[in-house]
Amino acid sequence: MFDSSSIIVGLEIGTSKVCAVVGELNDDGALNIVGLGQARSRGVRKGEIVDAPMAEDDVRAAIVEAEQMADVEIRSVFLGVSGAHIRGFNNRGVHPVVSSDREISDDDMADVIKNAKAINLPNENTVLHAIRQHFLVDGQDGVTNPVGMLGSRLEVDMHVIHGNFNRLQNAIRLVKGMQLEVDEVVFNGLAASLALLSPEQKEMGALVIDIGGGTTDYVVCADGVVKHTGVLSVGGDHVSHDLAVGLKVPLSRAEQLKLEHGGGFVDDAVKGRVLPLTNEVGLPFKEVNLENLRRIMGLRLEEIFELVAQDVEKAGLLHYMRAGVFLCGGVARVPQLAQMAEDVFEMPVTVGKTNSISGLKSALDQPEFAAAIGLVKFGSFKNRREARPKLARGLKGILGRLINRNQG
Repeated sequence: MFDSSSIIVGLEIGTSKVCAVVGELNDDGALNIVGLGQARSRGVRKGEIVDAPMAEDDVRAAIVEAEQMADVEIRSVFLGVSGAHIRGFNNRGVHPVVSSDREISDDDMADVIKNAKAINLPNENTVLHAIRQHFLVDGQDGVTNPVGMLGSRLEVDMHVIHGNFNRLQNAIRLVKGMQLEVDEVVFNGLAASLALLSPEQKEMGALVIDIGGGTTDYVVCADGVVKHTGVLSVGGDHVSHDLAVGLKVPLSRAEQLKLEHGGGFVDDAVKGRVLPLTNEVGLPFKEVNLENLRRIMGLRLEEIFELVAQDVEKAGLLHYMRAGVFLCGGVARVPQLAQMAEDVFEMPVTVGKTNSISGLKSALDQPEFAAAIGLVKFGSFKNRREARPKLARGLKGILGRLINRNQG
């Protein structure tokens, strides 16, 4: 039987799928994935909810499946969010050390962090994360813990991720309307980086790119901390739309062609090949040139990588990524995608796999589950030493509460 205080749930309401992942912390603090539920997402566009009732149905289906697999009742989740309104920037806080002996105290450290968080945001925005990078003492850089040092001026650099309050609340209200609590709201890109990167890779410098159906989230880590984050409102759905227009086929057929015959390059194996298509009753009605299909896909995917590379280079971080680039999200399954990214970034690129986690092999090795698994890992950092009576053993869950409500 699971200890309810050791169970953590991550919920990603994505453009293509809704995914709920259940993790368990053992006595040694190791994380084990024990449940996974997913459903096709129908009420989300570009990472944001556009049809709440439809999205709620999909979330409920994913939660129920996760509850049944893990044999728990889910009562709270760490909620992943994305969207073009989410932004990240670096900010520095400054605090004068006023004690007579100039020894930096815990209060000084708390005050400088508070000053770094006191930022001027648009009224409609709210802070999602304020991630500490490092301290400076009288100009000395790279200080990880200044307490006990002598100095007259204490500074701290932080990476702040913020987004539109109302647009974030749409997802939060949907979850709370299902009698679930939201433990914390987490940027999906940050969650993906937690799932994929080891401490050594964060130290060396790495870029994580999560390409989903409606958005591309990316995070740069270096010197062991988050240096840069961003969101593009472009993803796999845009590739499908390009194929539908370019090949003159219905969107559903374009999606099918992308999954079955897609790739990042036009190589000799596809030149001159055509794909015969049939209509609803199985009769042939059209032929598609496979070379054109690959070329259309390649142009859109290359554009995504170039936009990310331009932003990272503008931040001055492109040459700090000695560990390379790590891809995840459903689009990471596209054949030859890593090779295409290598050509753009001019560094090693791999399809990332989750690290320091055990459990369901079917989930851990799939790039589309990286963000949801990272949400669980985020929760494990937050709750490792806290008892959280958020779940009860059994197969009731949302399904049971709905049944009870109908019976009442």
